[in-house]
Amino acid sequence: MTNAVNKLQDCDVAIVGGGPAGLSAAVTLRRNGVDRVVVLERESNAGGIPRHCLHSPFGMREFSRLLNGPAYARRMVREALATGVDVRTNVNVVGLHAGGRIDVATPDGCYSLVADRVVLATGGREMPRSARLISGTRPLGVTNTGALQSMVHLKNQLPFAKPVIVGTELVSFSSLLTCRKAGIQPIAMLEENSRITAKQPSQLLARGLGIPIHYQTRLLAIEGGRRVERVIVADHNGVEQSLQCDGVLLTGRFTPESSLARMAHLEIDPASGGPVIDQHGRCSDPAFYAAGNVLRAVETAGWCYREGGKIGKRIADDLAGVLPDRENEFTVAASGSVKYVVPQRIAVTDRAKSGDCFQLRFDHQAKGRLVAKSGGKTVWSKSMTVLPERRVLVPVPPLGLEGRSSRLEFLFEENKN
Repeated sequence: MTNAVNKLQDCDVAIVGGGPAGLSAAVTLRRNGVDRVVVLERESNAGGIPRHCLHSPFGMREFSRLLNGPAYARRMVREALATGVDVRTNVNVVGLHAGGRIDVATPDGCYSLVADRVVLATGGREMPRSARLISGTRPLGVTNTGALQSMVHLKNQLPFAKPVIVGTELVSFSSLLTCRKAGIQPIAMLEENSRITAKQPSQLLARGLGIPIHYQTRLLAIEGGRRVERVIVADHNGVEQSLQCDGVLLTGRFTPESSLARMAHLEIDPASGGPVIDQHGRCSDPAFYAAGNVLRAVETAGWCYREGGKIGKRIADDLAGVLPDRENEFTVAASGSVKYVVPQRIAVTDRAKSGDCFQLRFDHQAKGRLVAKSGGKTVWSKSMTVLPERRVLVPVPPLGLEGRSSRLEFLFEENKN
C-alpha cells in the first residue's frame, strides 16, 4: 500500500472506505477493465471492521474459506492489490463536490482528487451513549463493540472485567466472543423486547457462557465514581433494580456513517440515514455511488462484500455507456411500521436487472401483508411475519410500474386478531 500523496490527482473511480464493500467494488472494477481505481482508507490498514473481529466465520461465500476477521481483511486487501487497485491508507476524505471532485487530507498534506465516479463505502457505527439518552454519571468503562474489539485485538487492553451488555443484535453476540477471548465475564445482556433481535439460535451462545438475558428490560442510568459501579434497569412494569458491574457495553443500534454525504450536496434519506440511491447505487449526483452499510445499518461483512461487487459492475457499465439511464424514475417510500426502504429511487427501463431488489426493515414484530402501491393500486403484496431489524427483500422487475404514478409506496397491513 502507498501512503504518499500521488502527484497525479485524477482517476477513473475513487472509493471512500477500505472495508468489504469498498474493496470488493474496487476489485470488480479492475476485473471489468477500469484502469485507475483508488481506495482511500482513513486507518493505517485497510479491511474495515473485520480487522477487529478475531472470531469466525468470515469468507465462506467470498473465498470458499472459513476465516477469522483479520484473515478475511488481509485476504480482501491482497486481492485488491493483486488486481492493481491503488490502496491509500491514512487518508481522510474531508469534502465531496459536484461532478466527482473530493478533498483529502494526509500526513503529507492536503490535495483534491478528481474522479469520473466516486463510491461512498464508509460503513456504519454503533449509537453512542449520548444518542441513547442514558442518564447517570460519566465513569470510565462505557464503550461499544467496535471500541472493545479494537482494544482487545489491536491494543491488548481490557476496558472492564464484568460488564453489562446492552442489546441482542448479531453484533451483541459477536461481542460475547470477544469477551470470551479476553477473559471478560459479562454479568447480563439487556433486551427491551420480548425476544432477541438476532436469530434465535444466537441465544444459545449466551446460555452456553452462563450469561442471563433480561428481556423487556431497559437501561435507565449508569452510576459510579471513577469507574462504572452499577447500572439501574427497569422491567416492562417499570420496576427498577440495580445490577453491580464494572462496565457497560453498548451494542448495535447502528447508524450509517454518512457525515460526508450530509455535509455535501447529496440527498439523504431521513428514514435510513444514508444517501438516496436508485437500484444501481447511483446517488442524487450521478457521479456518486454508494454501497455497504453507509446505505442502511447494518448488514454483515459478506453482504456488504457482495453489494460492493454489484455496484462495481454497475459503475463499469456506466463508464462503458451501457447502464440504463435515469429517465422515467419513480420515488420509493415507506410508511407505517416499515422503517425504511432502499433504494429510494427506481429507474424503470426495459433493461432493468433481474437481481435488483428493494430492501426493507421493520420497527417491531408483526404478522400481516406487505403491500406495494402505485397510483392508488396494489402492484405487489405478500403475507409474512416481520421482525425488528430483519431484512425483507422484494424483487424490482415484477412490480410492473410502467404507466402508473411516479411514486411507489410500501406499507404493512397488520393482522388485527
